[in-house]
Amino acid sequence: MHHPHAPRPRRKRRLLLGSAVAALVLVAAVPVLNHLDVFSDNGEPMSFSGPAPGSTASAPDGADRPTDPAVRMPAGPQAEFRTANTLADGTRIGVTTLHGKKSGFTGKVWIWAPKEYYEDRYRNSGFPVLIALPGGPGYPVNYWMGTDLGLQSTIGDMAAAGRSKPFVVVMPVLNPDQDHYYDGSDIPGQPKMGTWLSDDVPDLVRANFRTFAHRDGWAFMGSSSGGFAGLKQVLQHPDRFKAVIASGPDTRPDSPLWRGHEKALRANDPEHLAEQLAARPGAPPVHLEFQIGSKESGRANLERFLRKYGNTEDGPVKARLHVIQGGTHNARSYVQGMREATLEAISKVLRGPTPAAPAPAPVRPAGP
Repeated sequence: MHHPHAPRPRRKRRLLLGSAVAALVLVAAVPVLNHLDVFSDNGEPMSFSGPAPGSTASAPDGADRPTDPAVRMPAGPQAEFRTANTLADGTRIGVTTLHGKKSGFTGKVWIWAPKEYYEDRYRNSGFPVLIALPGGPGYPVNYWMGTDLGLQSTIGDMAAAGRSKPFVVVMPVLNPDQDHYYDGSDIPGQPKMGTWLSDDVPDLVRANFRTFAHRDGWAFMGSSSGGFAGLKQVLQHPDRFKAVIASGPDTRPDSPLWRGHEKALRANDPEHLAEQLAARPGAPPVHLEFQIGSKESGRANLERFLRKYGNTEDGPVKARLHVIQGGTHNARSYVQGMREATLEAISKVLRGPTPAAPAPAPVRPAGP
């Protein structure tokens, strides 16, 4: 079913990835890539608890007790990660297969930790988490795991420049198959992809990484259908997630699988959720950073959303729109927009790691 207020034509199938590998995933190249082992967990085993490759720093094993009660140390059990990609700075993207206890869905999750995560000065600090969602099929891979789009290197560069928090980037599959899209939701009778994103994936991160116990350390980022899913998650769970970068998204659910489930559809409609949140006394504020290319459609719909739900200074829905000049419905354009504005914007409202205080200098005994 296509909702009458959703933009036409459907944008969820149309994302231009700007990535050779990711574009191939969409069509006939899946058997070829399977032969090349792109989708497997057969890379070199890796761990996020040791020093970065090539580093001489000591491992941030978290043996010390953090003094900040907001810091949440890895709770375990430790997942088995294998190397999927390596960045120029030596940091690696790991992949694991997650058996979601709450959703019942099993899928792959790719994770990258920035170089700061491995530094001894942050060994007892939490790190903010950015859950990055793809557009297109969103299965069997999440195209943000590729280094060619520059998501991780952009975060690394901007963190070094003081314009971004050094996020741990988490990249789960978005859909359970390539036959349908599921709006990142628990559609009745279908795999529970909403619970997969809201519960199982964060639980995996908390089990394996130093994070924050409150929502100030959790955000989503997504393009096209992934932007819709991230937007919906933040509005649906404002007590868990504080911000989202939603790139070229729809603002209404329009999976054909909603047919016959109007009540459930409404409970997963970002516009309805924004309206509910705005009417809730004392609701926690959420920060919605929309971005769209100047050469793509859908801008009028996002501007309407901002006027209707995010135009009051004292309301809980804090929404802005960044227009990427020359940008199209394209993953590369959206990374450009993150560099220009939106990554810095969410970094300002999220918490980052705190370095340990330097050890005091030894007191020398006074001379005779």
